[in-house]
Amino acid sequence: MKLFPGLLFCSLVLGVSGQWYSFVGEAAQGAWDMWRAYSDMREANYKNSDKYFHARGNYDAAQRGPGGAWAAKVISDARENSQRITDLLRFGDSGHGAEDSKADQAANEWGRSGKDPNHFRPAGLPDKY
Repeated sequence: MKLFPGLLFCSLVLGVSGQWYSFVGEAAQGAWDMWRAYSDMREANYKNSDKYFHARGNYDAAQRGPGGAWAAKVISDARENSQRITDLLRFGDSGHGAEDSKADQAANEWGRSGKDPNHFRPAGLPDKY
């Protein structure tokens, strides 16, 4: 009689821990997707392409599942917050003010929502990206 509740408890614990491992795996893969998009953005160095790469990185990460979407949000928010601090330390117009930050966040949310990141793709960006 004690065996049945014990097996039930163990199966619940293993099921929850399996979901936890899945979330962590999705988050790691999502972080890698974000890094790949950031690296591509730096490599492309194409004018007005940053919104596309933000949207693409968030889109790719969110496609991994809840863990990937969480990682994309954390990384995007951290990047925006660090950009705000950098903007405070710069004098003059850095080109990364509040308006640009809002546009970046809109592109991030667009990608995480599952919408096509090509909406932000600039004309002439090489097909490699």
